[in-house]
Amino acid sequence: MMSQRTSVGLDVHARSVVACGLDGETGEMFERRLTPDHHEILVWIRSLPGRAAVTYEAGPTGFGLARFLLAAGIVCLVAAPSKLQRPSGDRVKTDTRDARHLARLLHLSEIVPVTIPSVEQEAARDLVRAREDVRGDLMAARHRISKLLLRQGIVYSGGKAWTGKHQVWLRTHTFTVPGLQLAYDTAFDTMLATVDRRDRLDAAIAEMAADSVYTLVVSRLGCLRGISTLTAFGLAVEIGDWQRLTGRSIGAYLGLVPTESSSGASRSQGSITKTGNAHARRLLIEAAWHHRQPYHHPGVDLRRRWDRATPSARARGQQGNRRLYGRWQSFDQRRKRPVVANTAIARELAGWCWSLAILDG
Repeated sequence: MMSQRTSVGLDVHARSVVACGLDGETGEMFERRLTPDHHEILVWIRSLPGRAAVTYEAGPTGFGLARFLLAAGIVCLVAAPSKLQRPSGDRVKTDTRDARHLARLLHLSEIVPVTIPSVEQEAARDLVRAREDVRGDLMAARHRISKLLLRQGIVYSGGKAWTGKHQVWLRTHTFTVPGLQLAYDTAFDTMLATVDRRDRLDAAIAEMAADSVYTLVVSRLGCLRGISTLTAFGLAVEIGDWQRLTGRSIGAYLGLVPTESSSGASRSQGSITKTGNAHARRLLIEAAWHHRQPYHHPGVDLRRRWDRATPSARARGQQGNRRLYGRWQSFDQRRKRPVVANTAIARELAGWCWSLAILDG
């Protein structure tokens, strides 16, 4: 419980900050439009009566203001936007009303805060998300090449696409129609440049995963199938502090639990909530598909990851791999839709990741 006298709500934008302070003793409100300068905001907060606590919504402006206020000794909570309670009949939204609403919620201790990452963790998270963006760019670049060739009636049939052999085949095409060759060369060069960007990011992530505060967690998570260095590092930096979660709550935190609408004796469940961290959820969804394959002969990459982990983590990972493969077999025997079954596997995989991340020894 916080013991502030004044609760301050900030509606933060790139070029302006609307502030509202609520005096918990007199009910008086103090409102001001400020610039985004952190020192100006701090001076105004310190001019309010009594001890003040501050909140603002998580958004594109980041966590710099929160870190600055915390360093100055001001309690600051960054509110999760999806958890803010709003009256269903409220149809008027302005910056001032948003700031007042945040101040009232903070006064009532109804703010659900997000975890404020350190500067280093946020930088690592930006690196992982840059790699995620490049992944999407590469997919789009490859689609542009394949569809351009398809419009000319050219289809590759020499095996798996986007390999070295396929790239040699792509270089063989020339066109005599004006403009077409330039369009093809541009698409091909874009694809090569994107691959180079991806490789440089992969190398940076691998280097950081091998020697950083995330190394221990990465080596432990790598004991599970489908979780290589890139996936393990992504989960480590996106979730951050695993101790704040439990094996039961991590599925809800990542939006992998079903929605529910129950009333009286009726209970209805729908698709997953998709709340929380979308990046970590996508990584788990992709990793869950690997557990559908038979687990009789672990691959070379998995055995190499086992060699980098402790015996206790290796034993825990093998237990999780057997359990998840058994779950896939059960779903397949019941003819469960693979997409639905995979989501359930991803939810359980999140729990196994949590158990490895907090493992002692």
